[in-house]
Amino acid sequence: MNIVVTGASGLIGSALVPALRSDGHTVTKLVRRDPRADDEARWDPMRGEVDGSAVAAADAVVNLAGAGIGDRRWTASYKRQVYDGRINGTGALARALAGAADRSRIFISGSAVGYYGDRGGDEVDESSGPGDGFLPHLVVDWEAATQPAADAGVRVVTIRTGVVLAAEGGALGQVLPLFKAGLGGRLGSGRQWLSWIALADEVAAIRFLLAADDVSGAVNLTAPQPVRNVDYTKAVGRALHRPTVLPAPAFALRAAFPGFADEGILISQRVMPRRLTDAGFEWRHPEVNAALQAML
Repeated sequence: MNIVVTGASGLIGSALVPALRSDGHTVTKLVRRDPRADDEARWDPMRGEVDGSAVAAADAVVNLAGAGIGDRRWTASYKRQVYDGRINGTGALARALAGAADRSRIFISGSAVGYYGDRGGDEVDESSGPGDGFLPHLVVDWEAATQPAADAGVRVVTIRTGVVLAAEGGALGQVLPLFKAGLGGRLGSGRQWLSWIALADEVAAIRFLLAADDVSGAVNLTAPQPVRNVDYTKAVGRALHRPTVLPAPAFALRAAFPGFADEGILISQRVMPRRLTDAGFEWRHPEVNAALQAML
């Protein structure tokens, strides 16, 4: 297939693109600068602009672009950047696909388990409704932006991804130096549930969904065994052979990360990947201890 990928330089995209090419697919990366190679095309997600010829030539589009949710303090301007980049960019891709929908096409578009909000210890799956707050509102609108493509007959899958674990970046990679120094610890009470997925499984799931012709709509990309933060913290310590006895109190996290602490750090989400399981996907790393041992 000819596959267009956005966010190709990010944590997921940088692992996905070579995997797709190893599968024999041709990959074109959408970039926000002037293209420098034959496998690049221009787009501007904030303005909602995309090279329509690149999309018209594609059999599938995988949309992974978006400013990092927790990369900066949640000022009003940064929240607007996070929101506009996702909604405008996704909408531009959906409209371009709709305008070129003269044959079967696939649109796999990024989403997040932030859709569910804080659910305590309750299990949720794709049939559950959205929560309250900035992130659920963002994800609802983000997924809705794909609608022009769906209306045109494109198979649309919105991948509600959990916390992606990888030694080379993301939530785990950023804190590894602290854990290696013996300064890691639980966040807040540590009782909150963490819905995670190994990077290898995230990439494998996207490849699986590209070929799963009978799957459309929202799909949770999370491991089938979510864990509490305190158990995840201990698992990282065991993998690195380091103590994890220095907790980060909730009040300190709220002071350092206003807004984001309650919606992205201290939130409790026990998300189950029902649709991926029912479709027959097999995880390489379904359990967090073995996953972290393999990574670290």
